[in-house]
Amino acid sequence: MSHLASTLGRVALRPATDRDRDLLLHVYSSTREEELSQVTWAPGQREAFVRMQFDAQDTQYRQHNPTGTFDVIEVGGRPAGRLYVDRRPDDIRVVDLALLPEFRGAGIGGDLLRRLQEEAAASGRILSIHVEVHNRAAELYRRLGFVTAAERGVYRRMEWRAP
Repeated sequence: MSHLASTLGRVALRPATDRDRDLLLHVYSSTREEELSQVTWAPGQREAFVRMQFDAQDTQYRQHNPTGTFDVIEVGGRPAGRLYVDRRPDDIRVVDLALLPEFRGAGIGGDLLRRLQEEAAASGRILSIHVEVHNRAAELYRRLGFVTAAERGVYRRMEWRAP
């Protein structure tokens, strides 16, 4: 068994709890690293900004997806990222999928999306995600068969339908 296959076999989801807030903040911060490193920050200012942005995003996600699942991704028992999904009557919406840097590029995100594709196909729903236009992950979504359904500002709605 390849290292990748053994890693993917150990990918698990568990509901995020209040004890996971620091982890989830770290995951969020890691997704903004490139953008935030372009700015010179006063001591403590960057951390305060990231926490404020994370709190606003978390509040918005939960308000707009009240029936969503908010899970921590674990690989071999180690926290690796977050997967937020809202299962709607006609649509399984990936609200957020983010991995810590050391877990990126190992096929974990693709594996989780394929699991959601199987669920969408079995339930007769589409699978959708909103992605920033310049986000490199959009290429992964295209490889998995997602197509652009709409563009709104800096965001692109991508959808997958079972063949």
